[in-house]
Amino acid sequence: QVYLRESGGGLVQAGGSLRLSCAASGSIGNIYAMGWYRQAPGKQERELVAKITNNREADYADSAKGRFTISRDYAEAMVYLQMNSLKPEDTAVYYCNCLWSRRDSNINYYGQGTQVTVSS
Repeated sequence: QVYLRESGGGLVQAGGSLRLSCAASGSIGNIYAMGWYRQAPGKQERELVAKITNNREADYADSAKGRFTISRDYAEAMVYLQMNSLKPEDTAVYYCNCLWSRRDSNINYYGQGTQVTVSS
């Protein structure tokens, strides 16, 4: 079991910045990748924002490229999302995610989420 705890959400004006943090605990030895998903108001599904693997390979949603930066502290099992030039359409609940992988078992874990609200 892996536990994820997010922090850093809040209310910001368009054009502003926020930095989200996520701390992993529990069975962190088999975490392969960590990242962030978001669920916008009125939408059923979460969408990938960014993720980064143990090989330091980062992947971003098109909407995040050039504005958001994901980083990891591998020693402390932390992942961060620096969000700049925020837009009202970035308003969502942001969920920390990790992919736990061992032999033939792959499990996605999510945190409770942190609200990001961008006002126009």
